[in-house]
Amino acid sequence: MTVSKAHTDRRERAMLRFFRMVDPMTRRMIPFGVPTGAPNILLVVPGRRSGIERSTPVTMLDLDGHRYVQATYGHEGWARNLRAAGDATIVLPGGQRRRVHETELSPDEAAVVLRRALEPYHHSRFLRRMLGPHVRPPVGLQRRYHIRIDDTPEDFLDWAARHPLFELTPE
Repeated sequence: MTVSKAHTDRRERAMLRFFRMVDPMTRRMIPFGVPTGAPNILLVVPGRRSGIERSTPVTMLDLDGHRYVQATYGHEGWARNLRAAGDATIVLPGGQRRRVHETELSPDEAAVVLRRALEPYHHSRFLRRMLGPHVRPPVGLQRRYHIRIDDTPEDFLDWAARHPLFELTPE
């Protein structure tokens, strides 16, 4: 996430610590097919400078036959590497590997996809208060548990501008 410590509150810092703690376990669980509680995959992308492959657990949104991943922490990290590489490998639960090509959606397109994915589900003010103003679960996780946090199209657009959405298509 690109929000400075001065702008993050205690809830946001706790969530970031939690994800940093859980990610290494999730990275090991996915290839063996161990349930993680979310539609997680491993995204394997070469580093943009080093070329060394990095694997990151991400939550995948499967919507109308399209697969999407959202950079929950913003434009940094794997999102920058994926942009630079253009292609990646995904590891599905159970270890099946597939090569994919990424297409980054514009914030306007991403907002439409996010809204369409979450519109049928109820709004959770409790979750928003619990997580704080800048942190929210990935869209795939929200869809799985039938919740949404955003109210207006502007909220979806704001989130999409700060957290890129990538469509993954098989090569």
